Amino acid sequence: MTKTTNERELALAVLLSVLKEGAPAHLALRNILEKYQYIDKKERAFVTRVVEGTLEHLIEIDYIIDQFSKVKSAKMKPVICMILRISVYQMKYMDHVPDSAVCNEAVKLAKKKGFQSLAGFVNGVLRNIGRNLSSITYPKEPKSLCWSVQYSMPEWIIDKWLLAYSEDTVKTILQDIQREKPTCIRFDPDKISKEDLTNRLLAEGVEKAEEHPLLPYALLISGYDYLGFLESFEEGLFYVQDASSMMAVESLPVKSGDYIIDVCAAPGGKALHAAEKLAGTGHVEARDLTEYKVGLLKENIERCGMRNVEAVRMDALVYDEASCEKADIVIADLPCSGLGVLSGKKDIRYRMTEKQTTELSQLQRKMLSVVKDYVKPGGCLLYSTCTINREENEENTAWFLGEYPEFVLEKEKQYLPGIDPCDGFYLAVLKKQES
Repeated sequence: MTKTTNERELALAVLLSVLKEGAPAHLALRNILEKYQYIDKKERAFVTRVVEGTLEHLIEIDYIIDQFSKVKSAKMKPVICMILRISVYQMKYMDHVPDSAVCNEAVKLAKKKGFQSLAGFVNGVLRNIGRNLSSITYPKEPKSLCWSVQYSMPEWIIDKWLLAYSEDTVKTILQDIQREKPTCIRFDPDKISKEDLTNRLLAEGVEKAEEHPLLPYALLISGYDYLGFLESFEEGLFYVQDASSMMAVESLPVKSGDYIIDVCAAPGGKALHAAEKLAGTGHVEARDLTEYKVGLLKENIERCGMRNVEAVRMDALVYDEASCEKADIVIADLPCSGLGVLSGKKDIRYRMTEKQTTELSQLQRKMLSVVKDYVKPGGCLLYSTCTINREENEENTAWFLGEYPEFVLEKEKQYLPGIDPCDGFYLAVLKKQES
């Protein structure tokens, strides 16, 4: 197997896992890179870029393929369709790869995967696209269709955003989702200084580490190979977490000795952040539904060396009488549509449906109705999501305040991609009044 074929074959495997089998893209990509740890940094970067780029531009890519193929992308055999997709991505967005090489490698890959009879079809479609790529015309109207193809975003999402935000804001969001971003990390200044961590990261091969504009204990890093290869990560000196998520904990009145319950905690970012703010006092109970998620929590708690955090398996929909009015703070970062984090989880847009967003908003209401009782009088409930869908955010908070007048709104914030220097994220701090 040649090196270039190997890279493309790995990318093909990841994308088939994501788009055919429904695996989350970040996990499918991580699993492949962990399995093939022997490939070098350049090859790993190629696989990552092709996978993420193809997902990022998928609707546009299918639009292009459909202009030049009698068999439309939706009707093709999945392997052939995916080979065409990764090839069109390379032709349009990876200038250093010659079109002829892309075509040749696609044909080889089709044959290797058992589609000898379709090798000519693959070759013909790609060479036709290569000759005409610069002259392809795109839809002009309506706006949702135009932007859907241009930014590879399902029309229903754009329509929903246009109802909630101005056209300029929606366009800014769409553009920001396609912008390449550094990884945001959080560190504990009591464990390591910003300067020392920055020097460690640069010494370990990270090309760039800069302070985040919102928070002094957050850094933006880029140009690294794989987090698992960084000793500073394995030592628990930092945790990967977007600044918007950090701002959720930052909005809370955490004080020494507090008892905090995080009802949907995995993988643990907010629970660990809250535990850091307790500075070794108090206790954080990090709950989640499945053994897998509790395992993730335990792994991150152990890696970060936290002693005042405990991982517990518990269903947020099932009332826990022992927790009634025991918590100074309840963190309810609830399951949501994820439409605020599409730049990092590019495949969500292709799995989520409008019906599911409504179902999720109802699920959130049910969870809030249960976990509100864990807040002691004078305590706070944090309701947060990583979406920018008002049905799951502001509308749910308004509903909650109407249903449970013992709570008052202390703070509400909707972060928007491209408008704020972070992912899309919603938070509402709700204080329970003392009787």
